[in-house]
Amino acid sequence: MQRYSAWNLFKHGLRGHKGWQPAWRSPEPKAHYDVVIIGGGGHGLATAYYLAKRHGIRAAVVEKSWIGGGNTGRNTTIVRSNYRLPEMQALLEHALKLWEGLSDELNYNVMFSQRGAIFLGHSDGDMARLAERGDALRCAGIDAELLSRAQVHKLIPLLDISDAARFPIVGGLIQRRGGTARHDAVAWGYARAADALGVDIIQQCEVTGFAIAGGRVTGVETSRGHIGAGRVGIVVAGNSGHVAGLAGLRLPVESHILQAFVTEPVKPMIDTVIMSQSLHCYISQSDKGEIVLGGDPDFYPSYTQRGQPMRIEEVAGQAIGLVPALSKLRMLRGWAGTTDMTCDGSPIFDETPVADLHINGGWCYGGFKATPGSGWLFAEQLATGRVADLARPFGLGRFASGATVDEAGSGPMPHHR
Repeated sequence: MQRYSAWNLFKHGLRGHKGWQPAWRSPEPKAHYDVVIIGGGGHGLATAYYLAKRHGIRAAVVEKSWIGGGNTGRNTTIVRSNYRLPEMQALLEHALKLWEGLSDELNYNVMFSQRGAIFLGHSDGDMARLAERGDALRCAGIDAELLSRAQVHKLIPLLDISDAARFPIVGGLIQRRGGTARHDAVAWGYARAADALGVDIIQQCEVTGFAIAGGRVTGVETSRGHIGAGRVGIVVAGNSGHVAGLAGLRLPVESHILQAFVTEPVKPMIDTVIMSQSLHCYISQSDKGEIVLGGDPDFYPSYTQRGQPMRIEEVAGQAIGLVPALSKLRMLRGWAGTTDMTCDGSPIFDETPVADLHINGGWCYGGFKATPGSGWLFAEQLATGRVADLARPFGLGRFASGATVDEAGSGPMPHHR
């Protein structure tokens, strides 16, 4: 792979940045692949990379727009594994361990920063729930530390911990191994590494239908023609219901808008990820100095990727209540992603009723943090035709049997009011 020294970067700048070597190819679709992955976001690219690296399968990734142009580029970059139930703990801890070596694995700096992720407690009830979660995490071998009010204040001095605070702070629970990563760097790193292993990444290629014979998928119909496939994986974030519908399937998901925004850049002022047991906002600071803010989804089905001002007002009000210094900053820009929302707040890994057509979706709020683990497990599923052990609790059958993995409310805000 091409490497660039400081001199080379300067030299290309003098040339007007012409002559750069492409990070990955733009191939024409082949007539047939062993595996076709629908979706060129982080999960799809990670799946393709691990298929090639671990299983020796050179797949194709088809993306209707551009690499990382969906939810991978429309999130708040938080990485953590401190979930409530053992099934999600195991899955996301697997992902977190992969995050910890991902830059070396891909030979690409994904800017993973283990700056810590803290849930604030605002009442004795909050602290009891955080203590219970911390105990469960430590029993699973996952780091979790309960903090007093004074310890929280020492860690984040700009928090309002006064007795007159709008949102009184009693303590918190921190996962010090949690943190953030650079979302677009993750997509680019996986794309470059997958391409180097022979994966075809085909952009501007929208799937418009499926070729199905005898109850088995045999390929996909796209805006660039028919592509045959031995197996097909759907990894399209908030569009899972729509794409599965092209195969005549109805998934137990709804697509909701989840928006976030950033302020103008400032000097370092918040060096950990701030979340809340009771409030609906989360706060971090990017490497560029922008304060990144997010909150609840807009709670209605939509594919628009546009949020509502009322959500921005709500999140801004809560963030300022926690960190009053934020009131001095101007909002720079906002964005919205489209998320697959399941009724239990947990993802879906399974083969669909159409043989050889597999689904990885329903990630609700947790998609970005799961990226490497999701790709690893889905690659195993597509390579073998069997759902991996860690992913087995997240099959479609749980919705019919009632054996749901109820993580609703375990994120930085509840899924249901």
